[in-house]
Amino acid sequence: MSKTFDVITPELQQWIAQQPMFFVASAPLAGDGLVNLSPKGLDSFRILGERTVGYLDLTGSGVETIAHARENGRICLMMCAFTGAPKILRLQGTADVVVPGTPDWDALLPRFTWIPGARAIVRATLTRISTSCGYAVPRMDVKEDRDTLIRWAESQGPDGLTQYRGEKNALSLDGLPGIAS
Repeated sequence: MSKTFDVITPELQQWIAQQPMFFVASAPLAGDGLVNLSPKGLDSFRILGERTVGYLDLTGSGVETIAHARENGRICLMMCAFTGAPKILRLQGTADVVVPGTPDWDALLPRFTWIPGARAIVRATLTRISTSCGYAVPRMDVKEDRDTLIRWAESQGPDGLTQYRGEKNALSLDGLPGIAS
């Protein structure tokens, strides 16, 4: 049932491309800190290398993954099959945060489809790539992507997004540094 891989194989790449969403888990070092688990969607995930992945991080109500990545780097990305054969994929490793105005941003951004409200690219260097059965994951059909976050980001405009990030994304729930305005 469980299998580990040295790299993201062509078969895994193909399977990943078919998944409509993924989950990101991170946590601060503090034992009483809050563990974060976030669902992600839209066309935001990319395979950047045999052992490197990334996703376009969008402005939202929190900034936990970015804050945790900056503090300790630990990250787990997970996908599970809701259609077809059951499967769960976990990509575990160390994340860094790539922000606009940096050479890494300029190099990586062309690999992504622009989504309004993008505030960073979270890039993960993988130390473990593994699959498991997923036998208990329910079968579900995707109706459509939600465009609510995109419409909200467009309505804010660049200045409004900067102000929102300064107010809501400067610190994580545990008080760790997030996005500077």
